[in-house]
Parts: sequence; structure tokens; C-alpha cells
Amino acid sequence: MEQDSVIQIDQLSKVYTVNEREAGLVAAMRSLVKRKTRDVHAVDTISFSVSEGEIVGFLGPNGAGKTTTLKMLSGLLHPTGGSASVLGYRPWERNRDYLRRMTLVMGQRNQLLWDIPVIDTFELHRAVYRIPEAQYRPTVEELTELLELETLLQKPTRNLSLGERMKCEIAAALLHRPSVLFLDEPTIGLDVTMQRRIRRFITEYNQHTGATVLLTSHYMADVEALCKRVIVIHHGKLLYDGELTGLADRFAPFKTVEVKLQNGINNRPLAQYGELMAHSEGRITLRIPKDDTASVTGRLLSELDVADLTVQDPPIEDVIAQVFSQSPDPSVAPDSQHASGK
Repeated sequence: MEQDSVIQIDQLSKVYTVNEREAGLVAAMRSLVKRKTRDVHAVDTISFSVSEGEIVGFLGPNGAGKTTTLKMLSGLLHPTGGSASVLGYRPWERNRDYLRRMTLVMGQRNQLLWDIPVIDTFELHRAVYRIPEAQYRPTVEELTELLELETLLQKPTRNLSLGERMKCEIAAALLHRPSVLFLDEPTIGLDVTMQRRIRRFITEYNQHTGATVLLTSHYMADVEALCKRVIVIHHGKLLYDGELTGLADRFAPFKTVEVKLQNGINNRPLAQYGELMAHSEGRITLRIPKDDTASVTGRLLSELDVADLTVQDPPIEDVIAQVFSQSPDPSVAPDSQHASGK
């Protein structure tokens, strides 16, 4: 493992063998004698490292291999090939010392016991992780304050709203003060206010403890608020590893130009400057090729009565959509030093 890297994976792979057969009775009978199978590469030889204290976004569409990767790093799955080290441990060996130092939070999974008060589940976790009383009480008090759990601890889990339950799930996962957090869609299904609270808490926990966080989310607001660096995976292959702001440079071949005209549009031919995305009350939005930005903005300023002009990268959601629309090419190396382990 390279110096100061908490998470180090090298050519990690997970392959599932699945049965296949055609529809119909004849095919069903034939499959009893001879089954046809194929290999599904859920994770396909990916490599990256994460340093101590980093919060890294792990992005990809459904089925990209994100959750499979997190399950291997948390020890729930054995890889088919490659290697991984977290805190110096091989995760799938399920070393007790390792399990006491990491946690996996899955937004769609429930670890709280359904019919008992939340605080009783916390007590159960204390016993499982053998948390000393002198550490447990201050930790519960701290998490209760940060996540605003005062009114929730005595309620059975079944009486909590989704947002309340998610806050308690996160608290339960952090009672043993893990130094590595694998967060799989921690804000899924929550309203905007609750999403902000969870994001604020993750930031505060990271700053307070120096914990390393690998986060998956379909909400770009989560990623933009928490992550300077992102790793993008698609069809099991690593497509990008680098700064979030660098995604636009690599995957978005266009810029967004917003122009406010002094005397309104007045049926002027605007398509000559680029793709017209929106127009209203003297304000237009154009999408133009990145390489043409300088020349097009120059023409706009010289040929139109421009009151204001701004040039922006496209919204990050559009960039991510562009990334996911591409087919992974194993011959193209990711752009970041992190991907090569340097």
C-alpha cells in the first residue's frame, strides 16, 4: 500500500456466472440436461487509491459496479481477481480489528431493529463492537447533538419517518467511531432539507475525526457539496479518476454562454452563434463547442448590443450524463495520478 493511502485497490474484479436459457417449454427441458451460462463482469480490473481524510465520490449508473465494489471493500464479498487493502487489512478476511475500524451504510438497507426503541439498538451495537462505556456515552451524546436525535431515541424504528430512520441508521453505524466510511446512497429518498442535514453531518464528522469516506450517490448535490475528487465507473470499468471540476474538461466538449441583450432579441438570427438552448426577455443561452468559445464570444460582443455575457461549464449533471453515455475503452487510461497509484 502506498504511503498515506487508506484504501488501495489494484486490478480488482468481480465476475458472476449466470444461467441463460431461451423462453419456452423446450428450452426449459433442454436446460435440465445442459445449462448455458455466461460471465457477468460486475467489476472489471479497476485500480485506485484513497488517502487518509479524503471524501471521494464513487459515481456510476445503476449496475455500474459501485455497490459490488463497496461490498468487497467492506468484506461482504470475495473478489474474483486483483487485490485490495483498507487500513492495511484484506477486507474479505473479516479481521475483527478491521471491522471495528470501518462501517458500511446502505441507504436502502435497515440495520435498526424494527420493534424496539432506537437507543436499544444502539446498546446492542455497543455490545457487538465491545465499545467501552466511557467511550459509548460521549459518542451517543455527540451523535445525538449533531444529528438532532433527542426526540427519536426512545421511539421504535417502525414509528420513524424515512428521514428520521436514516439519521438513526448513520448514528448506529458510527457508534464505534470508524475511521473508514463506505456510504452507499445515504440520502436516497430523503427530502431536500434532510439531505442537507446528512451532508452537513458527514462534513463535520470528516473534519472532526479525519475519517476517510467513499461515497456513492445519484444526487449530484451530495457530490458537489462533499467531494473534490470523484471516481467514475461504468460497466465495471473505471472511466475517470480526478477532481470533480476536471470532469467538464474531459467529457463536456461544449460551453454554456448566457447573453443579455440591451435592446432585446428582435428576431435576430441566433443559430449562427451556436445551439440555442433558451431565450426570454432579451436573454439567450447558447451551447457552443469548447474550442470555439473565444471566437463566438468575440462575434457576439462585436455584432450584438450585449449588456452582459457569461461563459460557464455545463451543469455537472449534464457532464455526468455525458460520461455515462460513453462506452468504456480499456485502452484509454484514466486522467488522474490516483488511478495509477502514483
